Amino acid sequence: MSAIAEKLRSELESLSETDRAELARFLIQSLDHGTDEDAEAAWDSELGRRAGEIRSGLAIGEPAGKVFSELRAKHS
Repeated sequence: MSAIAEKLRSELESLSETDRAELARFLIQSLDHGTDEDAEAAWDSELGRRAGEIRSGLAIGEPAGKVFSELRAKHS
C-alpha cells in the first residue's frame, strides 16, 4: 500500500460507521467501469436457456417459500 493510502487509512478509521459506509460505496462505484456487453449477452442467453428448460419440464423449480425457509434454518 502506498504511503498516501496508509495515511488515508489511518485517518479514515476515526470516521463514523455511516461515513465509512458512504466512502466505501463511493470507492466501489469508482471501480465500476461500466457494463460488459459480452457478459450481458451471455446472461441473456443463459436466462433464455434456463427458461426453456423450465418450460419444457427438463428443470423443475422449488417454491420460493420452501427455499427461503431452508436457508433460514441453515443460517440461523
